[in-house]
Amino acid sequence: MQAKPLPLAAFAVASLLPLPLLALGLAFGGAWLWTAFLYMAVLTVLLDQIIPLTAGAPDRSEFPAADILLVSVGLGALAVLPVAVWAIAGDSGLGPGERVLAFFAVGFWLGQVGHPAAHELIHRPRRELFRLGAAVYVAILFGQHASAHRLVHHRHVGSAEDPNSARAGEGFYRFALRAWRGSFVQGLQAETALRDRGRPLGPHPYAFYLAGGLAALALGAAIAGIPGLMVWAGLGLHAQSQILLSDYVQHYGLTRARQPDGRLEPVDLRHSWNTAHWFSSAMMLNAPRHSDHHAHPSRPFPALRLPAQAEAPRLPWPLPLACALALSPRLWRRAIRPHLARWQGTAAAQDTAP
Repeated sequence: MQAKPLPLAAFAVASLLPLPLLALGLAFGGAWLWTAFLYMAVLTVLLDQIIPLTAGAPDRSEFPAADILLVSVGLGALAVLPVAVWAIAGDSGLGPGERVLAFFAVGFWLGQVGHPAAHELIHRPRRELFRLGAAVYVAILFGQHASAHRLVHHRHVGSAEDPNSARAGEGFYRFALRAWRGSFVQGLQAETALRDRGRPLGPHPYAFYLAGGLAALALGAAIAGIPGLMVWAGLGLHAQSQILLSDYVQHYGLTRARQPDGRLEPVDLRHSWNTAHWFSSAMMLNAPRHSDHHAHPSRPFPALRLPAQAEAPRLPWPLPLACALALSPRLWRRAIRPHLARWQGTAAAQDTAP
């Protein structure tokens, strides 16, 4: 049976439904919290097995409501953070186990839904949409991603110059430290270089990233003292870890060759891993269709294509499950090796780690 495009309503339901569940859970705890947590951690993987894949919408399709959905998710992310800090660290009446459950449920939503929406927003040409996406990253203490992703990752993906492209055999934890530090530094250098060329770009965005991050932590402290500050920072790190996991999985071991003139070959569909699972794609706003995004960064998320398996590498697991596998470096290397071998040859897929 031929795959059909997902309607925009499917993206809206899958990405936004956890928000009222989280709100009820943060207010009342109990079954509402479990429902929100299980939605993010279990239901996604189960529903992915029902329909294997969906097509993208036609190239000429327009999506007047797509930006409304992105704005809704972005504003939801900014709203849920202070409420979650109060519920987890403040005098909310939740029990210790419920507070832990709330931490992970909110963190999963921020990393798996809030981040894909912010990612889409920073690729939008409208200034107010870009600023909202950047504000979401600032709120999770990862503002540099708004610069490094556009100015470094998209330009150097699949090469040693990109800190967010994982090398074959590189474990996630080593990658995460390298990618966080590298994206901060190289994003700063890229933004500074733009200003050194004399373009009237206004204040340096890193001033906004740093000041906004400090303001977010101050708000956490105002809500619930030192515990509030620590919970806000913890939620930010939880969301950041999922962003880095996505980068790790979606580019693991895939490299671009150097041309005779020394320049990198053009970015191609075969330089990103994709997944074909319908529900996680809907919830994550088609972020698992990563090859098409790199080939067409301005293409609206409902129109992103899933390339044929002969054109681009495809993971056999939903993206959230692949990220979970990557948390165990030995298990990940063993699982991904045969799939990587099909794209880079057996020698390139092998690694020396035990």
